[in-house]
Amino acid sequence: MSDSIPRITEIRAIPIHEPHPGVPFSKATNEYTLLEVKTDAGVSGIGSCYTSTDLVNGALGRMEQLYMGEIAIEPQRMHEKLEQSNFWWGRGGTLTHTISGIDIALWDILGKVTGQPVGRLLGGVYRDRVKPYASLSFGNRGDLAELVDTLQANMERGFRAFKLGWGPFGRTGNLADDEKLISTARETVGDGEIMVDPGGSQQFWHHNFKSALRTAEMLEKYDVTWFEEALPPDDLEGYKMLRQHTHVMISAGEVLTRRQSFDPFLEQGALDIVQPDCTKVGGLTEAWHIGWAAYRHNILMVPHGWNTAVGVAADMHLISAMPVGKWVEFHQPSEVIDAVVNKPFVLDSDGMMAVPTGPGLGLDLNWDGINRLSSGG
Repeated sequence: MSDSIPRITEIRAIPIHEPHPGVPFSKATNEYTLLEVKTDAGVSGIGSCYTSTDLVNGALGRMEQLYMGEIAIEPQRMHEKLEQSNFWWGRGGTLTHTISGIDIALWDILGKVTGQPVGRLLGGVYRDRVKPYASLSFGNRGDLAELVDTLQANMERGFRAFKLGWGPFGRTGNLADDEKLISTARETVGDGEIMVDPGGSQQFWHHNFKSALRTAEMLEKYDVTWFEEALPPDDLEGYKMLRQHTHVMISAGEVLTRRQSFDPFLEQGALDIVQPDCTKVGGLTEAWHIGWAAYRHNILMVPHGWNTAVGVAADMHLISAMPVGKWVEFHQPSEVIDAVVNKPFVLDSDGMMAVPTGPGLGLDLNWDGINRLSSGG
């Protein structure tokens, strides 16, 4: 092969910590890890993993023999090589999360080398804008005044869609408590879109089909766009029944990895919306496969993205390259989005965001901000 083909010389894991009062920085427990893939041609790419840096470093060490010296502009082949090589090493977990970051970085490199945005390289740009929804928590106490303030602050920033979740929702044992939260949100945002995610991936989630259906019936009254993670992640039969018995769109999939895990949910019609996470599922390559499988079953893909700016950019390119697509998740407030890039993501007057058009992911990284978050600052 020609020496002009860029090859991987190093993959560096960069710990990223979302600062929280009283929460110490630790590479063993931090939620996000950026991956910088360097090449012998001087071009580098950036990816993101949703897992701790100690785990990522362990996975990189196990896979180093597979990626060192490899061609850096063949992301799909490299993705398949790495996935096919880890059958005995623990595929689907930390290894797949780490492959996710490598894959995103390789797409970034391919875009930089060709001078094209990743969305075009994924098959073509169907849309140049996407609709971000502010992904918000109900808060630990479910304080209604605090909820109003949070929603109003995000409306002032320009958001027209809002996902609310976790906190006390679905956890007090009283559906009326949940309804107060939703009615307050609807009164605050007017005709804005509301999505609800109680957090069914939390350990020992206690809701089943019947309790989820009662909640869905309540959400219908407030024109909620979708009901996310209403059930434990593996409750395929429950999701099938829930989708059949409610008019609210049902979504799930954020904790699943590898396309094979999604197949039963798609083939058996368990979901209206499937939510792979590019930084967990195996990268852009794997999410692209899942998105097209969903499209064949007339199921919408909305990527899960409680994520860094790198993950957000990857999601935007992915949705730009799907025949049917609209939303991306935008975690708020988030320093791992705002402090990672020099040019912030901006909403237009329609509450939409332009998909980056520069080469690769199209990001101008703020290394001062990254280094601060990397040291726990």
